[in-house]
Amino acid sequence: MSNKIYTKTGDKGKTSLIGGTKVFKSDLRIEAYGTVDELNSFIGWCLDHLKPNSINNVLAEIQDRLFTIGSALACDPDKETKLKIPDLHESDVELLEKEIDKMNEVLPVMKSFILPGGHIAVSSLHIARTVCRRAERCCVKMQKKEMEVEDMIIKYLNRLSDYLFVLARFSALQLSAEEIPWKPRL
Repeated sequence: MSNKIYTKTGDKGKTSLIGGTKVFKSDLRIEAYGTVDELNSFIGWCLDHLKPNSINNVLAEIQDRLFTIGSALACDPDKETKLKIPDLHESDVELLEKEIDKMNEVLPVMKSFILPGGHIAVSSLHIARTVCRRAERCCVKMQKKEMEVEDMIIKYLNRLSDYLFVLARFSALQLSAEEIPWKPRL
């Protein structure tokens, strides 16, 4: 195996899916798993800004699930792959819901929309949330174009964006960062 990171095989704007099919790098499937990869990077960024606690374990598990999603999206659905690709499970969604409920128990009731900000960790979590929503939109587009994408992926990404929103609020509370209410101009 070569130690070089560059292969030059993508120099003409194409890449290979798992299974060997070549597609343009602008393909919606590539956009979807690229956005999931971006989200995973932002989750890592968020981890770097949060104090070590039990949230870090959940975020590390989320990063693992995002690799699972990226792997599923990177597969050519028309070809059998020799690789064993892990699956998402309903229990992955249930973990997010359980964590959301736990954090909501201590959060003050929202009385207005909240602007992202107040602390770098909070802002970072909001950025991750918006990237998550973009990944979800990419996957929905794939389904609308009758490209194979598992329903569980969309469900997980939907719940993950909710989790990241609540985690941003929870982190603000833990960091004693004041939430910034949106005060619409009337």
